[in-house]
Amino acid sequence: MKNTAFFLLMIASWACSEVQKGYELPVMGRSQIVEREVDGQTVYDTIPHMIGDFQFVDQDSSVITNATFSDKVYVADFFFTSCPTICPLMKQQMLRIYDAYEDNPEVALLSHTIDPEYDTVALLKNYARGLGVATEKWHFVTGDQDEIYDIGEKSYLSVMAEDDQAPGGYIHSGALILVDKDRRIRSVLDGTKPDQVDIMISDIKRLLDEYTKDEG
Repeated sequence: MKNTAFFLLMIASWACSEVQKGYELPVMGRSQIVEREVDGQTVYDTIPHMIGDFQFVDQDSSVITNATFSDKVYVADFFFTSCPTICPLMKQQMLRIYDAYEDNPEVALLSHTIDPEYDTVALLKNYARGLGVATEKWHFVTGDQDEIYDIGEKSYLSVMAEDDQAPGGYIHSGALILVDKDRRIRSVLDGTKPDQVDIMISDIKRLLDEYTKDEG
């Protein structure tokens, strides 16, 4: 939890910055140093923080895994459909991202419910239909609650918990998390603030430009 809190503090500091030009997005999270032997010599490799393996089900009952986002960048968040506080704000801002990249097949969105008992596949289908979004572009996923919380906290470094005292019965981060084609976190911003989502929209383009440059 201390590591997560430290990371969130780092995110808050990063999120205060304005849109900048001429920089490459950082690889975020805590890297691991791995020791190995090469020709009798000890070599240390730096392994960046990466999103772990996952398997959930989306609003069309399709199985969603890491492979779903192969050769794509995607923005992830955590929400629940009955949320009375920040979730409606987040979804309106995610819609801005959806609209900005609707015609770009390299960009996708992934929303995880943190209340899978209530948020059934059918309910998520109606929720997505209400937003007017296409399933192949924006996946609303459900699954085992422990697995969702585990991937959220360990991979996306996002805080969530049941709390009887909180509105709706849950507390969770309002962060939007940009993941690159190599499962690495490249940007984390506040999904309730339009100016922060302006930055996220620019960061997505910056990330796509990195791949275009590498291909060139």
